[in-house]
Amino acid sequence: MNLELARLPETVSNPTIGSLRLQFWRDAVKETFAGRPRREPISILLHEAITNLRSSGEDTTANSIKFWLLRFIGTRERHFGNRPFPTIEAMEEYAETTYSALIYMTLASTSARSVHLDHLASHIGKACGIAAVLKGIPALAGWRKAAKNPGTGGGGGNSHAVLLPLDVMTSAGLSEEAVFRQGPEAPGLEDAVFEVATRAHGHIETARDMFRSLKAGLGPGHAFEHEGEAGHIYADENLDEGVRADLLRAFGVFLEAVPAAEFLASLEKAHFNPFSANVLKDRWWLPLALWRSLAKKEI
Repeated sequence: MNLELARLPETVSNPTIGSLRLQFWRDAVKETFAGRPRREPISILLHEAITNLRSSGEDTTANSIKFWLLRFIGTRERHFGNRPFPTIEAMEEYAETTYSALIYMTLASTSARSVHLDHLASHIGKACGIAAVLKGIPALAGWRKAAKNPGTGGGGGNSHAVLLPLDVMTSAGLSEEAVFRQGPEAPGLEDAVFEVATRAHGHIETARDMFRSLKAGLGPGHAFEHEGEAGHIYADENLDEGVRADLLRAFGVFLEAVPAAEFLASLEKAHFNPFSANVLKDRWWLPLALWRSLAKKEI
């Protein structure tokens, strides 16, 4: 579903069709949770998952998946036009309600739920979401096409976009038009990418520190900014062996941090040029990095 919704702006011919597709998924989710899944793979698999949860007495957990799915679809709808984020905080909020939400739902499907696991998932999801925006710069900018056809640069509706936060672009002296026409040579591009990538890297490092602390039976080290909000309300809990056991049992969910960290490392080696061939190439060593993290239980 994530892939389906993420590709919508580039695969539909106009926003009306996109809105219809989003409404299709919103209705499909509601019908699935009402016990009437549509005859298509995602709905069938989702129905199986929530049926298993409910049969185990996990009604609250199943309802939390519905909450996050509908919020996830709503966020994709608000950002359907591929408009730039006004601030870097707005980019983090987008990542929180998309990539972090995906991790929350995956955690819920394993019945491993606590405010501490959500806190960890929030940082990892924000890093993944920011990394995804940076990784998509070359594809969405379409700068080679714009350079060959100057009259088309930046004027293709959803066909061209630079999603970097406007406050960061302004600070770096970067313009969308320069990215459309000059690609990696756009003045200020590397400075803007550096600032955004630094925020993502900060979330990765925070998540690593939190994971080590929680695994040792200590607290997370700082307050969770979303604690008490809808979707993050739990009974009071102590950092006992049960929480540590859930952390390790659900460890595979947190491996989402590994591809994001590998991408950010390659971006740094390329001096924060997202158009670099070393950044765009497939990372053949990623399975090995994932296996190493899984074996060592480290993110």
